[in-house]
Amino acid sequence: QVQLVESGGGLVQAGGSLRLSCAASGVTFASYAMGWFRQAPGKERAFVAAINWSGGSIYYPDSVKGRFTISRDNAKNTVYLQMNSLKPEDTAVYYCAVKKVNIATSRAASYDYWGQGTQVTVSS
Repeated sequence: QVQLVESGGGLVQAGGSLRLSCAASGVTFASYAMGWFRQAPGKERAFVAAINWSGGSIYYPDSVKGRFTISRDNAKNTVYLQMNSLKPEDTAVYYCAVKKVNIATSRAASYDYWGQGTQVTVSS
């Protein structure tokens, strides 16, 4: 049974930082691509970052490029999202996802398993 558990969300002031973690179990973690997505109230789920198994392929949308960093520790079955210079528009529920094919992509529909999400709120 695949389980993804996100943590690290919270309330932070604009300009601050947070580090999200996503611990995976029930999957051969090191073989899979991982992604982070977010969903703000009234909006569709949006791509935030993706990484393949080796970390050699990493993608970000322009909205977070230069501020967010995705990384993974295959020994700990964990993927991270370091978020710096946070803005109020980054406020959302953040989800991690596993993709059984080791190709990092921005397309949410291509991911096979999802966590329950963690709330990030950035105050102005």
